[in-house]
Amino acid sequence: MVEAKDVLTAIGLMSGTSMDGVDAAVIRTDGHVVSGFGPFLTVPYDDAFGGRLRRILGGDPERSADAAAVARELTARHRDAVDRLLAEGNFAAGDIDVIGFHGHTVLHKPDQGITRQVGDAAWLARETGIPVVGDFRSRDVAEGGQGAPLAPLYHAALARALEKPLAVLNIGGVANVTWISPDGGVVAFDTGPGNALIDDWVRARTGGAMDEHGRLARDGTVDETALAALLDHPYFTAPYPKSLDRGEFSLTAVAGLSPAAGAATLTAFTAAAVEKAAQLLPAPPTRWLVCGGGRRNPSLMAAMRSRLPAPVEPVELVGWRGDAIEAQAFGFLAVRSLKGLPLSLPSTTGVRRPTTGGVLHRP
Repeated sequence: MVEAKDVLTAIGLMSGTSMDGVDAAVIRTDGHVVSGFGPFLTVPYDDAFGGRLRRILGGDPERSADAAAVARELTARHRDAVDRLLAEGNFAAGDIDVIGFHGHTVLHKPDQGITRQVGDAAWLARETGIPVVGDFRSRDVAEGGQGAPLAPLYHAALARALEKPLAVLNIGGVANVTWISPDGGVVAFDTGPGNALIDDWVRARTGGAMDEHGRLARDGTVDETALAALLDHPYFTAPYPKSLDRGEFSLTAVAGLSPAAGAATLTAFTAAAVEKAAQLLPAPPTRWLVCGGGRRNPSLMAAMRSRLPAPVEPVELVGWRGDAIEAQAFGFLAVRSLKGLPLSLPSTTGVRRPTTGGVLHRP
């Protein structure tokens, strides 16, 4: 039984809301303490598959033949990521105790009791010969939670030795914050948009995949009227816990702007949303550690530094691997799931009580 061991070796797989590819990482943990890291890699999505994935966002995959086809291909791409990771780390399948497979979120309406991820965990277990934990969010939502964010307990495990209060900010397609108190208490919620709106804008206006190194935003001027319209959304004054669907915000407010002005305004929007989130935290953090793709955008990092009083730094400054954290988190959560440990808390998702989750599929 994989549950019998104390420290397990896990692979975490994450297809993020930025929709750039599959992140895969190896981690060793007992579900409480992180005892070691293995290799990490990203397998990018090609433009054709990325387009098919975007077209199913916002719909119910259980009622869509297109979504079923995308789910099959998505799962195959995750299997390929596992194969590559095993080869890179010189692992056999038997060296891995469990895979944490998040799938890809296509619909997230927790206030309606709905969260949908596409991907076939049972097929992945059969193909890899490794037990797979999938469906991480459904139980939390069924128990009254938001189903997101789920990485905070992993952030807290990583940050055990760091000065607190501390904020860990993950900027993927949507951005979320984990606030950790001096005694290890955790508060978490989605702050607002991350990279998604900026990516969508750049794709629509220039054909590029993203604002590479924030160059487009750097060349533009923030339109304060459009920014105010974007910030005039009830989400930003709502109390936490709270979470967002990737499609919650639109580009309507910036539709008349130049490519550079739109990128600058949307970058300012992400930063201003983090500033509003900071005002909700129980106490000011001593520093902000940033992971996810947003930390590689100098324009976004500069915008956040101009709005936040504490240092805003990439997580590499404390020895973490910023691109790997989300994937590592789902390896960590898979181990916690096997051991029946909570994946979420009332203070992280609003769930009624500390709640485990995930569904185990054996090969």
